Amino acid sequence: MLSVTGLVAGYRDGGRVLEGVELTVSEGECVALMGRNGMGKTTLLRAVMGHLRPDAGRVRFAGRDITGWAPYAISNSGIAYVPQGREIFQDFTVEENLLLGLIGKKARGTLIPGSVFGYFPVLTERRRQAAGTLSGGEQQQLAVARAIVSHPRLLLLDEPAEGIQPSIVHSLGATLREIAREEKMSVLLVEQNLDLVLAMSTRCLFMENGRIVDGTDTAVLRTDAVLLDRYLAI
Repeated sequence: MLSVTGLVAGYRDGGRVLEGVELTVSEGECVALMGRNGMGKTTLLRAVMGHLRPDAGRVRFAGRDITGWAPYAISNSGIAYVPQGREIFQDFTVEENLLLGLIGKKARGTLIPGSVFGYFPVLTERRRQAAGTLSGGEQQQLAVARAIVSHPRLLLLDEPAEGIQPSIVHSLGATLREIAREEKMSVLLVEQNLDLVLAMSTRCLFMENGRIVDGTDTAVLRTDAVLLDRYLAI
């Protein structure tokens, strides 16, 4: 489904961040990517999504080389991205935000699928409400809903649990798991919240200094405190 090989990328003012990343996500798989802040996790998602042009390496998705494609083309190929901080349009209504997820997706029509409101019933109640008036948890649900409205084959999630109370994180994890199963969607999850990682993923990779340095079945994280301390402790 997704294959990243030898990926090198960075920022003009901040230098190189990714130092030859190697990563795969299989069809229907949810992979968690963990590591301390500043290790390159968000940069990797941005490079996959086309917001950063790689200096070297390749990104392949569904059998096609998408390296260097524009973000809209990558989106139209079947990859959706929920960035850290959600980036919803505060002054737009919930419905208007969702409709933005259909722009450029001609095959998907112009109607919001009913399944989206089924996954997130609160958005039905808030449909005509300005997105900026929603709670943090509701805004995160909206950001995810906007990403899946076009039925992507791969979902990139960057810290979806950030700033959300634990009860909402648990609910969000269950919903995302349901969406991935029902939509037959792969997920690459960047997350520090261990509960969400355990709830969603089957495999976990650890990133350090711009490289994938370790990986394990997610179930191991329930008992391996040494592994978590090695890659997550400050």
